[in-house]
Amino acid sequence: MSLVFVISPPRAGSTLLQRMMGAHAEVFTHPEPHLISPIAHLGVYGNVDRAPYDHINAAEAIKAFIEDLPNGEQDYLDALRAYTDTLYGRMLSTSQCSYFLDKTPANALVLPFLERLYPDGKYVVLTRHPLAVFSSYANSFFNGDWQAAHDYNPILERYVPAMARFIRERPVPLLHVAYEDIVMESEPQLERIFAFLGLEHDPAVVDYGSAEPAKKGMGDPINVDKQGRPVTGSIDKWAAELAHDPEKRSLAESMIAKPPRNNYTLQRRIMLALKKDIHTRPHGKLVKRVKYYCDVLLRE
Repeated sequence: MSLVFVISPPRAGSTLLQRMMGAHAEVFTHPEPHLISPIAHLGVYGNVDRAPYDHINAAEAIKAFIEDLPNGEQDYLDALRAYTDTLYGRMLSTSQCSYFLDKTPANALVLPFLERLYPDGKYVVLTRHPLAVFSSYANSFFNGDWQAAHDYNPILERYVPAMARFIRERPVPLLHVAYEDIVMESEPQLERIFAFLGLEHDPAVVDYGSAEPAKKGMGDPINVDKQGRPVTGSIDKWAAELAHDPEKRSLAESMIAKPPRNNYTLQRRIMLALKKDIHTRPHGKLVKRVKYYCDVLLRE
């Protein structure tokens, strides 16, 4: 079984790309399975804020258990991978395809975990102008109310840094494609993607509307099914929206504001120095205990 992950924020065109890639004879996909995020928050790599059990002590116990496994963290990752491999594999077995495509947007928020879990997977990173992403998000789910959308989920602040780090560091095999290129030059971009996957290009996938209907589930409920192939009408809609609304423009400027470069660089260097070999250095144990007591004291 081979896996390909489309990494993107919400409203960046991932459902469109999924539909076109899924029209290929060797690619099987299913609406956003969300298998990865839950197991990334079991306490080892990330945690949840609340749970119907004592998740703080459970996390400490799991970490202690992992330390005594013959191969430590690798055994833990193998066990998690056995779970996801089984589910991906069983779903893929319902087809004759060689690839399973997972395009769950939330995967972009747990990339350090995902790259550990599937270092040999294929990753197609789909980006779109950040303000186009947010405009689509606000108009699709909040009736155009940018402030309400941002208060509910500041997606740019959450997704952009995580994906930028991934593209910059390239810890796994990845191909970066842009939404704007996908809709304007669909065939050459898809040819790039299939070449990256080692598959023969099929020009017919651009007309995804003529392929077998997609299964119902999470994904774009608004636009993709209205069209049978990519359209360019939404590329610059965000710019016109901001040009006529000073309040939205002000919010947009606050979302994309950058910290002073020197301060950020210094802080990053300090953090990297402190983080290096933290699990074997004296301050690492202290940090773990402080974090544990903070979690206990601050939980509601």
